[in-house]
Amino acid sequence: MAMAIAVIVLAVGSVLFFFFSPWYLTPLASNWGAIDDTIQITLWVTGAVFLAVNLFLAYVIVRYRYNQRRRSQYDPENKSLELWLTGLTTLGIAGLLAPGLVVWAAFVSPPEDAHEVEVVGQQWHWSFRFPGEDGRFGSAHNRFIDEHNPFGLIDDPAGQDDILITAPHLLLPVDRPVKMVLRSKDVLHNVKVANFRAKMDMVPGQTSYFWFTPTELGEYEIVCAQLCGIAHFAMRGRVEVVEQATFDAWLDDQLTYAEIAARDPGNLEAGESRYTSCAACHGAEGQGNQALNAPKLAGLDAWYLERQLELFRSGARGTHEDDVLGQQMRPFASMLPDRQAIADVAAYIETLPERPLQATLDAGDPERGARRYRTCANCHGQQGQGIRATNGPRLAGMPDWYLERQLQNFRQGIRGRHREDPYGNQMIEMAQVLVDDRAVSDVVAYIATLPQPAMAVAAANARDGEE
Repeated sequence: MAMAIAVIVLAVGSVLFFFFSPWYLTPLASNWGAIDDTIQITLWVTGAVFLAVNLFLAYVIVRYRYNQRRRSQYDPENKSLELWLTGLTTLGIAGLLAPGLVVWAAFVSPPEDAHEVEVVGQQWHWSFRFPGEDGRFGSAHNRFIDEHNPFGLIDDPAGQDDILITAPHLLLPVDRPVKMVLRSKDVLHNVKVANFRAKMDMVPGQTSYFWFTPTELGEYEIVCAQLCGIAHFAMRGRVEVVEQATFDAWLDDQLTYAEIAARDPGNLEAGESRYTSCAACHGAEGQGNQALNAPKLAGLDAWYLERQLELFRSGARGTHEDDVLGQQMRPFASMLPDRQAIADVAAYIETLPERPLQATLDAGDPERGARRYRTCANCHGQQGQGIRATNGPRLAGMPDWYLERQLQNFRQGIRGRHREDPYGNQMIEMAQVLVDDRAVSDVVAYIATLPQPAMAVAAANARDGEE
């Protein structure tokens, strides 16, 4: 009897928890109320079966409990019972599948007036592409992806006016249907916006799609709903639903493929002239100055330098009240008036000669740090060399005191919390893996042991001389 009562209490309690739980679907912000209806049907069908099975189990426990004066009856064939069970099961399965099939057919049948957006997923980042004035996407293929062509666009006239959005921040107009064309650069991803009731797998080598109509102004989170690697949980973006006029103005400000391709590379001469104000803290050759809390710049890639200077300049970095040193950097970054000036300085810094650094901290254990660094290596490389494809900058050869400070800033949310710093937001999530100060010191100590590029070049030259 006690077992039967426990089964009944658990079954009824589960049902009550569902009805009175504060956790439920996010507010609907699209036209897909039919998906909510399908979810409700699924819950009612499965809930009824769950309750019926558990109550029947409780009944069986009581009705057929042990009785030494009763003999069990073996009845392997009961056609009447089998017909009932088969019929009820058929109705239940039909109730589960039929509504979903109807909604699915509509979900992948966009209206003719839907505008298109391509969503590109990669480890661990979202980017977007709009067709230009011709209304057609240019051809693209993953084998053409490189540092200068992150979307893999082919030399197609239709793609010259395609609008490329490299930041994981998308604007969409309210009350206008949109077809989302999905493509993956590397592994299996799944784009999901819970408020839109919209999600779909992104399979490398294939193109998938769905459509919806945003109905509520606001900002919603894009997540990856498919386990895609070590930083899967940090693969997030934002979709903002705005009025049509706001969307048009934003889209007009974005660059086309042709405009990006035609941008002038950094001018070394102009960059050298602009670098004079940086040299006062970072050194004439970018060697850094710990006394002034100025990190080493020589050896960093231009793409990373450009991004950080733009973050300082726009206020996405260096505005936190506890980031005193970042606040000092902002006025200097503001002296760079535009994107070209930033590119000039970054290009010049990339040419500065690099000299190996000696470790200044001795609190960490490199052996323990090597184990913890395995997570970092997925973005920054096994040798800390940096990986452009994952937007992970170089770590090897960077000052240990600076690395430790930045990791602490990420852990405490002093750096990376700004909404316009998507990679900083990812680093906050990843830095939480380092659970305490000792873990931070261990990782930094291990990074200090990684071969620095200047040392590697010198070693290679020495070997060549011996041969």
